Amino acid sequence: MDVKGLNYSCTSCHVTKAHQISGRCYSQPAPNKHQLALPKDDGERLACESCHSRSPHKKAELLNHHTDKVACQTCHIPSYARGGVFTKMWWDWSTAGKFDETGKAIVKKDEYGNLLFHSKKGDMGWALDVEPEYGWYNGSMSYFRASDKIPQGIEKIEINSLKGDYEDPKARIFPFKIMRGKQPYDPENRTLVIPYLAGKKGTGAYWGEYDWQKAAAVGMREAGLPFSGKVDFIESDMYWPITHMVAPKEQALSCEACHSRNGRLANLDGFYLPGRDRWPWLDRLAWMALGLTLLGLLLHGGLRFISSGRKKGGQS
Repeated sequence: MDVKGLNYSCTSCHVTKAHQISGRCYSQPAPNKHQLALPKDDGERLACESCHSRSPHKKAELLNHHTDKVACQTCHIPSYARGGVFTKMWWDWSTAGKFDETGKAIVKKDEYGNLLFHSKKGDMGWALDVEPEYGWYNGSMSYFRASDKIPQGIEKIEINSLKGDYEDPKARIFPFKIMRGKQPYDPENRTLVIPYLAGKKGTGAYWGEYDWQKAAAVGMREAGLPFSGKVDFIESDMYWPITHMVAPKEQALSCEACHSRNGRLANLDGFYLPGRDRWPWLDRLAWMALGLTLLGLLLHGGLRFISSGRKKGGQS
């Protein structure tokens, strides 16, 4: 879709009416409305199927059967952050607030100019050409809210959680970037905190005084939420659906990328995947069926051979 191809603009697909932008997968179901994306459409061009239909493979009908359970993006976005453009994968706020001996901010970058550490923001990690992670997704998510309690014993939270599973007719296997990191929380109230970041010294802003307790107290007060006065850090994951980095069709995933023991879907459970999963009793039944078929062929061939010999003997 780039300038060397169809030269699409954002609004070629994301038709906008009254500042409502079509295509937000956070609120639209995964299958969406299956229709052709013609100029007369009313702004509902939301999914791959809108242009390509649910049977896009003209010479491979078997692949068309996958659209019931596999999103187009799963096969056609083999990796993201391609073309030399890095993506941020990790952000650790717990290491922020460190300065050098003179009190100046520490800034570290890699050879490509990516920020690895900053006194204001902590540590960060970047990556290129990243293989997506996969999950069942019906187009809806649940979100961890500021008032939600973190269960005891939990060492990592999901900022947003995917909805859908194999039994959900609207769910598809979908590719995701998972943004990971550490952020402040209230260990006594078991809630995430909303720190006041940008502001002058004396206002409680973190970037003004570099005091998490003060920043959290101001932020939580403004949010109207309780705060115990204590701050710790907890790991978090956030799912980002991947849908924009479609590769040329020649680079689409092969069957073996998923249908193998250690393929891309090795950790996606809840269903039987040929080539990945093995049921001993099913394997035994298959071998028995194969053996019986072979035995039947041998018996049939043997009887035909004997019958043929008798006919020749009778003629002589």
